[in-house]
Amino acid sequence: MTRFSILDLSPIPAGSHAGVALQNTLDLARHAERLGYHRFWLAEHHNMTGIASAATSVVIGHVAGGTQTIRVGSGGIMLPNHAPLVIAEQFGTLEALYPGRIDLGLGRAPGTDQTTARALRRDLQGSADSFPDDVAELQRYFAAPVEGQRVRAVPGAGLNVPLYILGSSLYGAQLAAAMGLPFAFASHFAPDHLLTALRLYRSQFRASAVLARPHAMVGVNVFGAPTNEEARFLFTSLQQQFVNLRRGTPGQLPPPVEQIAANEFELAGVSHSLACSVVGDQETVRAGLASVIEQTGADELIVTAQIYDHAARLRSFEMAAQARDELKEAAAGR
Repeated sequence: MTRFSILDLSPIPAGSHAGVALQNTLDLARHAERLGYHRFWLAEHHNMTGIASAATSVVIGHVAGGTQTIRVGSGGIMLPNHAPLVIAEQFGTLEALYPGRIDLGLGRAPGTDQTTARALRRDLQGSADSFPDDVAELQRYFAAPVEGQRVRAVPGAGLNVPLYILGSSLYGAQLAAAMGLPFAFASHFAPDHLLTALRLYRSQFRASAVLARPHAMVGVNVFGAPTNEEARFLFTSLQQQFVNLRRGTPGQLPPPVEQIAANEFELAGVSHSLACSVVGDQETVRAGLASVIEQTGADELIVTAQIYDHAARLRSFEMAAQARDELKEAAAGR
């Protein structure tokens, strides 16, 4: 049965601030735990006034400390921004504090604009070109120390924190397959190569010490509400956010509107980027998620929702969980 998990960006609604967003994130994580979601991931973005999860490992600690059983991790850490040893120490510390509950999803994009990327890296030595080597270096830090090893992650060494490769292209699929790691595709904002990437990942997968068979995870936006009309209304917040991002004017998550102030070209582009979205009432959510699972064969769905009103966001995730349970019951009755 396909697992259901959550990706949260700690959205900062217009007129609010990061403190509220981070408390909402913890509240959502507790809600997710009660609803039986498998894992709760936070994403690394920088210089984005509408996203509060820039210090991703800190937010993961905040969430893990406020929950009991749900897995918590990154979706993902943008590894070119960091020295692998620093990430190994951070996530080794998290694993030491919350054993058996920490995931480390890794991406090769900067998660920001190039000017901010330079500010993050300073010396510009880190780059996407070294991503495979950096992932391998992380694996060594999390493995049991060997004789003569001069640099160790403390905490981290021997803790075997599970790694996941994130991507929105064929590159990530090939790397995850070659390294025998789980692969998560960012189809919730970049759906173009989803099916091709999944085929490539599965066909080229090499079993590893950590994974015997491919594990494919698919990102999907879910905007559930009592009626289709209300769900489409809530969805306009994310649509506006994408329009603003494409215009180079990112900001806080805007409230929903009856009509988006954008031209046809902008709306078409946003519609294309957000094609992997399920928007509607309970039946629509169930049918939409069933369709995504059927088309992709996903082992796991990573559900996300940039919804302005926190109560409506909680309700949407409740509806996705109900759809999961309905699909499970239907599969059991076959």
